[in-house]
Amino acid sequence: MNFTVYTRGGCPYCTQVKQILSGKGYTFTEKVLSQDFGRQSFYKQFGSGATFPQVVLDGNNLGGCTDTVKYLREQKLI
Repeated sequence: MNFTVYTRGGCPYCTQVKQILSGKGYTFTEKVLSQDFGRQSFYKQFGSGATFPQVVLDGNNLGGCTDTVKYLREQKLI
């Protein structure tokens, strides 16, 4: 499984989702706002109302922290 987590500095939900993934032994690529991408490209990819973090698994957007945890539980991955 290939997780990519789009984050921004100072985001508690970003920290939480990274801790959940790491705690379950999943590796992920972190993309950080203003280092790896800009707001315009973020909104273009995830929509103008998107919040941080955004988690992508194997090319499919799972959504933010709550949606990601819900998906992982439904799929019995956590």
